[in-house]
Amino acid sequence: MRTFLVKMIMVVTALLLFSSAAAAAGLWLYEMGTPDSGMAAAGRAALASDASTVGSNPAGMIRLERSELLVGFAGLDVNAEFDISSTTNDGGDGGEAGSFTPVGSLSYVHKFSPDISFGIGAASYFGLGLDYDNDWAGRYYSQEAELVTFAVNPAIAYRINDKFSIGAGVDIVYGKLYQEIAVNNLGGRPDGQLKLDDDDVAYGYNLGILYEPFSGTRLGLTYRSEIKLEFDDAANSKGILPPLDRLAGKKVDVDMTAPQTVMFSVYQQLTTRLALTANLGWQDQSAFGKQEFTIKDKKSTSLTVDLDYDDTWHYAIGAQYRLADAWLLSCGFAYDTSPVDDKTNNSPGLAVDSQYRYACGLQYDWSKDLTVGIAYEYLDLQDGKLEKSGTLAGDLAGKFSPYNVNVFTLNMAWKF
Repeated sequence: MRTFLVKMIMVVTALLLFSSAAAAAGLWLYEMGTPDSGMAAAGRAALASDASTVGSNPAGMIRLERSELLVGFAGLDVNAEFDISSTTNDGGDGGEAGSFTPVGSLSYVHKFSPDISFGIGAASYFGLGLDYDNDWAGRYYSQEAELVTFAVNPAIAYRINDKFSIGAGVDIVYGKLYQEIAVNNLGGRPDGQLKLDDDDVAYGYNLGILYEPFSGTRLGLTYRSEIKLEFDDAANSKGILPPLDRLAGKKVDVDMTAPQTVMFSVYQQLTTRLALTANLGWQDQSAFGKQEFTIKDKKSTSLTVDLDYDDTWHYAIGAQYRLADAWLLSCGFAYDTSPVDDKTNNSPGLAVDSQYRYACGLQYDWSKDLTVGIAYEYLDLQDGKLEKSGTLAGDLAGKFSPYNVNVFTLNMAWKF
């Protein structure tokens, strides 16, 4: 009995490490190639100036004078290198764990009447990942971690009166999880490896309100529900030696929650050329920090890994300035608080910190039917300090330097 308990403790410990990294750098993405990228998304729920409002605040579709199609592209150049301060494992620093990732969005709004609009949007708003050298010193915590989501959002909006509009939409979210981690077989024996690769489709909803108390003043409030993703797959193992080989071939289910969010935005026209925008947002990251997994054999064992995340707050401020009739300049700054207040809650597969966004953009009205725009944003992820300790995974401490993302955006909007 004692031997059996020791083996089960070691198996569960390995899976806890596996699950903690499987969140795959959970990061809320405001960067979807939309025109508000030039303001770090400041005013997103109140702008209602193009078809991307179908996803940011469906109530804003009422403001569009004509039907519109918007296509946005963004390239995310992720720079992430881990600087090890101490470790008990052999191996290097993991190399460049970031990469260049293309993302995009597509939004269409159809005007049925001045009081009713229908729209559909498609974009990725939650995810990212890191990919280290396989033989690095932190390989027992993560070698590669990636969570990719793609959402389709049909929505409808209704004008109640000249000042007040409401909207609602359905989120259909596809999620794909890939996790790769080395397993320490102890005793100087070669490492084993665990992989998890699965996808899921989940559903949620979003609601929006747009209020225009005065000409040139807009207030927007949106809510997006949580999305529960369930990844069910047999753990693919290789080279895992006794007693950890008990995991081989067993079915492992991993459940995680994309957080519910609330955002309040303000748009204020100060002059015919200048407008200011702002955001106040909340994200239920504490729910994302609680991840459940089940080991299925003759007898199933379910465990919850609590990363002890705090809910996060989002603040943003931006400005738009009309340089000429056809040219609109934008700039913005945003700050998101960190979900962790203890570096022991971070891991190489999920190293989060506070975030600072600095952005600028330019929109050009090519004609009365076509507008094109470009934007650049610098996303500072801070240093993601971490300090881990474990019997199987060993000790690992350090921080990321650099840890940032350069975002390049192009968008085009057709009105008809």
